[in-house]
Amino acid sequence: METVHYISSDLLSIEKINEIISYDLKLELSEEARANIVKCRSYLDDKLKLNDNPIYGINTGFGSLCNVKISNENLSKLQENLVKSHACGTGEEVPQEIVKIMLLLKIQSLSYGHSGVQLETVERLIGFYNNDILPVIYTQGSLGASGDLAPLAHLSLPLIGEGEVYKDGFRQPASKILENMNWKPIVLQSKEGLALLNGTQFMAAYGVHILIKASKLSYLADIIGAVSLEGFDGRIEPFNELIHMVRPHKGQIVTAERMRDLLEDSEIIAKVKKHVQDPYSFRCIPQVHGASKDTIDYVKKVFRTEINSVTDNPNIFVGEDQIISGGNFHGQPLALALDFLGIALAELGSISERRTYQLISGLRELPAFLVSDPGLNSGFMIPQYTAASIVSQNKQLATPASIDSIVSSNGQEDHVSMGANAATKTLRIIENLERILAIELLNASQAIEFRRPLKSSEFIEMFIKAYRDEVSFVSEDRILHYDIEKSIAFLMSFQIDSEVLQ
Repeated sequence: METVHYISSDLLSIEKINEIISYDLKLELSEEARANIVKCRSYLDDKLKLNDNPIYGINTGFGSLCNVKISNENLSKLQENLVKSHACGTGEEVPQEIVKIMLLLKIQSLSYGHSGVQLETVERLIGFYNNDILPVIYTQGSLGASGDLAPLAHLSLPLIGEGEVYKDGFRQPASKILENMNWKPIVLQSKEGLALLNGTQFMAAYGVHILIKASKLSYLADIIGAVSLEGFDGRIEPFNELIHMVRPHKGQIVTAERMRDLLEDSEIIAKVKKHVQDPYSFRCIPQVHGASKDTIDYVKKVFRTEINSVTDNPNIFVGEDQIISGGNFHGQPLALALDFLGIALAELGSISERRTYQLISGLRELPAFLVSDPGLNSGFMIPQYTAASIVSQNKQLATPASIDSIVSSNGQEDHVSMGANAATKTLRIIENLERILAIELLNASQAIEFRRPLKSSEFIEMFIKAYRDEVSFVSEDRILHYDIEKSIAFLMSFQIDSEVLQ
């Protein structure tokens, strides 16, 4: 199996990033990428020697200071000052798995030869990635418009021997790591600080991480929904292909087909039913889960474009002999997509909690709160409270960040995307979704035991057996916090064939 991923102009997908991360592939520059970086840097150096005109961010100040011309002898100091002054992050630390994706995406964006960085700078970022030297970055500070300035400043500080990093699980000064690795601090050249700080890699890394989790949790929501349906003695008719072919949304069709496959040969689903219809939270699983699937697919397309793009400013076009200042750092495409994704994920949690509520309601010959001797035992009364609380929080978090904007930099940056806030809150939404689904699984696996001796399908029985190895049947009251935590861990560790998640 391959152990190296070569950075090139080949399209990078969400699935490929997952593979790179999961299999701990090392990064190397392809000859193509190496040539593009060197060619662009040489062009910029020659341009500065022959041209004394102000070029934004290369020999001028930044933001509203764009009209301040900087002398050639101070260009390196200008870039170093930029990185230091913009390292204003605060709040919680960015999870290390997301920092690693940030490094990968920044390397990819710089490799196209439109940013003017030194080859040495990109190779040092690759050195950080390959040696798991992960800069300490904070979640708060980006407006998602002039690039993710504060987070990317913290990502870049270790290049110049500043800031802090994690290495081998220990947080330590970057200068110490550079010394241990026998690396000298990078002397930033003209444009480099701006190339490093301008960009959407904070938002994009969050999005990639969330999308990887979203595909898995969308699949698990279908499985857990099927277990709940069996526990509730639900009907198979709402998943009939004919219904969905006359309203052929892709996600709806995929979900209905998956439910039919999951329930195939189930004794429980085949049993004659006394009731004519199921509540919406069961009957409309294809329509609701399917709409979220379609949203995930749309957001993947947005991020696939972004992670294969150049998002700093200005952009250098060697063949056309132009250096053009524009706005590719503006995070609006990502902000809107992340907000949409957050809404879709929150809805998966909302319908899940409704199924949990139905299961504990004493309907369909199930005992109240899914426990023998209710009254003496409270059973599963309160996990539903927990799920309801988390669903409520997700509704608040799903309020769009992208509809807000606050003028910055003395009015020069007068419209911002707030995409970074969209990113961090959407991560919170998907972590909450994982907990909500874990609580549904806890309830659904309990409910299905009251259908014995009838069996569900072979797959669902295997799934429940694997779960029962971690969480046993609740015969009388016990501390359910531990069962919820074990259920979350079960979902996190559950392995799914990547082809299923395409």
